[in-house]
Amino acid sequence: MSAIPKTAMVLAAGLGKRMRPITDTLPKPLVKISGKTLLDWGLDSLAAVGVEKAVVNVHYLPRRIVTHVANRTTPKIAISDESGLLLDSAGGIVQALPELGTEPFYIVNADTFWIDAGTPNLARLALAWDAARMDILLMLADLPSATGHSGGTDFLVQSDGSLCRSKGDPAGLIYAGAAIVHPRIFQGASNVPHSLNMYFDGAIEAGRLHGMTMHGHWITVGTPDAIPLAESAVEQALAETP
Repeated sequence: MSAIPKTAMVLAAGLGKRMRPITDTLPKPLVKISGKTLLDWGLDSLAAVGVEKAVVNVHYLPRRIVTHVANRTTPKIAISDESGLLLDSAGGIVQALPELGTEPFYIVNADTFWIDAGTPNLARLALAWDAARMDILLMLADLPSATGHSGGTDFLVQSDGSLCRSKGDPAGLIYAGAAIVHPRIFQGASNVPHSLNMYFDGAIEAGRLHGMTMHGHWITVGTPDAIPLAESAVEQALAETP
């Protein structure tokens, strides 16, 4: 059993092009679903399990996000400014490493969220984390538990609990936009634009990419017409939660 990570990286720097025209004037993490911004859905999930500091990266319309989180105290917010150059998922994390520290930390995408059923999924992720066997532990969702997902699956769980790419196999699971990672995987990396997928593949090769299937409902909002579907899913999931 592992302790809850004290820090988190919240990836909020994307351009949100598919959400236009809403994102012509609003960064996607500030789009509201059921009265709460996508960013706050993620930050509230982190606060609920006791995360102390969240590093939020910004690029597109950065002042809007900086202003939005300015009064937030739990978790404490640190801004990683990518307004000069968008660094992609891994480059953004590498730039933020001095704020994230040397212990394992959460990664949360700011454009997807979930409704927990029972024990918070981020707490379950921490319980499942084992630094001796893992470099990365992904939160996964099955297709029936997802709303707004238009692609196939991402990963298959192997007999030893490690993951491999599913190549869309319907028996596979979706990466649900939350993970625990050990910062050692970024040793020697530069804060130039590059993707987390490179690290996922490296961990697969080493047998050190693992996953945990979430309990509850996972929601992704890719386009404006997905908003009412997401709000309906939130209402239903909250009604089903004891």
